[in-house]
Amino acid sequence: MIIKMLQVGPIMTNCYIVGCEETKEGAIIDPGGNGDYILSEVRMLKLDIKYVINTHCHFDHTLANGEVIEGLKKRQQQPPLLAIHRAEEPMLKSGGGASLFGLRGFSSPPPDMYLEEGDVLTLGQVKLKVLHTPGHSVGSISLLNEEEKVVFDGDVLFNMGIGRTDLTGGSFETLMDSIRNKLLTLPDETIVYSGHGPATTIGHERAGNPFLTGRWL
Repeated sequence: MIIKMLQVGPIMTNCYIVGCEETKEGAIIDPGGNGDYILSEVRMLKLDIKYVINTHCHFDHTLANGEVIEGLKKRQQQPPLLAIHRAEEPMLKSGGGASLFGLRGFSSPPPDMYLEEGDVLTLGQVKLKVLHTPGHSVGSISLLNEEEKVVFDGDVLFNMGIGRTDLTGGSFETLMDSIRNKLLTLPDETIVYSGHGPATTIGHERAGNPFLTGRWL
């Protein structure tokens, strides 16, 4: 499995390019800015991108949706599909809070497909299973590859932290329920690739994350 992490956009969001080493089918997860940079990395990896996926639709995860999709249309026979959870569509349409950061005129293409709990996206030999993990936003999703034990969880669980819940659609109780009942059920060795900060593992967070051990109180 190919995994390339890029830090992009105004608040250094982690964008992931993932793909199959055999077939070179791939996906871009959370293109939050710097579309040219993302596209150049896709070219270097020689991937054919099937999906552009937003784990949720805050602007820092969607800012380069349009730039990336338009760029890929010019170099691929089939354009990529923009995939989100249906509950995130209002946020995608509204700009995901971009105006609060002084970003004007930003808009994303509409989604081509909606992702629900249990859906599986296939990239050659690589399968990404959709987990609905709300709390940071109502339609936040995580993408699990069970074979290689990796999960891309957006802004749900971080290295020694959790996603903020004070934005529209956020809920601390819902977020903690998602973490406990979706992410912490995964094997300890599962690598967590989050929307911000360094990668971690489920076991590391289970043992030491203050929000999970109660030490933040």
